[in-house]
Amino acid sequence: MTARDPAAVGRRAFVVGTGAALLAGGVAADAQAAVVDGPLPDFHPALKAELTFPLAWGNSPIRDFRAWRRAARAKVEELLIVDQEERTPYAPEFTHRHQQDGYTGELVTLSLTHHERVRAALLTPDGPGPFPAVLLLHDHGAKFDIGKEKLVRPWYDDTRLASAQAWSQRYFSGRFVGDELARRGYAVLCADALGWGDRGPLAYDQQQALAANFFNLGSSLAGLMAREDTRAAGFLACLDRVDAGRIAAVGFSMGAFRAWQTAALSDDLAAAAAVCWMTGLKNMMVPGDNTLRGQSAYYMLHPGLPRFLDFPDVASIAAPRPMLFSNGGLDPLFPADGVRAAHDRLRTVWRSRHAEERLRLTTWPDLGHVFVDRMQDEVFTWLDTVL
Repeated sequence: MTARDPAAVGRRAFVVGTGAALLAGGVAADAQAAVVDGPLPDFHPALKAELTFPLAWGNSPIRDFRAWRRAARAKVEELLIVDQEERTPYAPEFTHRHQQDGYTGELVTLSLTHHERVRAALLTPDGPGPFPAVLLLHDHGAKFDIGKEKLVRPWYDDTRLASAQAWSQRYFSGRFVGDELARRGYAVLCADALGWGDRGPLAYDQQQALAANFFNLGSSLAGLMAREDTRAAGFLACLDRVDAGRIAAVGFSMGAFRAWQTAALSDDLAAAAAVCWMTGLKNMMVPGDNTLRGQSAYYMLHPGLPRFLDFPDVASIAAPRPMLFSNGGLDPLFPADGVRAAHDRLRTVWRSRHAEERLRLTTWPDLGHVFVDRMQDEVFTWLDTVL
């Protein structure tokens, strides 16, 4: 019996791995596996070959860049599934004001959507302003008891402070990135994504069910996060203390994904810096990649989007604004071939706009999945230059 035999195709078993027991009686022992290591369907190479990203700049028949940006953004907006006409007043409430060395911290509760109020940390430098500002976007890390506290020192909660200090030592050289930015003269806003900090904590194994239930409700977990991040950028832009023309997004890991995604979807950002999240989709969809485990991937999964655009194509909607992409050469989550493919794609787009000098692509050969002090210093210096 061969794969060409119609009867064989009709009786194929669904098995996991090439050595798994057959589940359908009477199927010959040489039947092919339907799911391979990953798990991926055994025909995943054919599915990857069908991904041609026809809406990408250069692939699309649209030759006017501004028209392409509008079309590409509209497609991403459509596939977020979450309503984009969110005009709920922010109605901010400020509490827990605390004077620190060179800046003031306060908590602000606001409506990023009409569904619920969200608490964020807001840092304001001393002085008259208006100040350049940073929308700071936290990582995933499978650690949900803290969100905004990963990047802003929680003066308001000793329990979270202990957890946050340990996280800071592990990934940020003991620094709180938000506090460092505030001391350097930037207003900083950092909010919890759904599942973290005040909006959690979520258990790791609940993520997939949460995302599935969003889909069952006709919505999207990843889409909600994207909408909230763009609204947070809009909130920063409306503050009197902020110079609305000098706002950047900065993020690490999942926060980096959020940073370039927000730059693609929001005109309120003048720049974005993304540390340790950029790759080519096809390079990521290989056996053993962390994304294939599901779970955390659902925060970054927009159904159907790969039929139109790759990750660097979405990020390119922000062109020709200044963007920084920084990756660790030893990062196990983003192998070098995927990073190179994405960087090549990004470089092509910015070069087509005669703006390659506005694109900074950095790889740290000796570093893994971290945002340590020297990487931070590069981002801080770059922000001073572009803002």
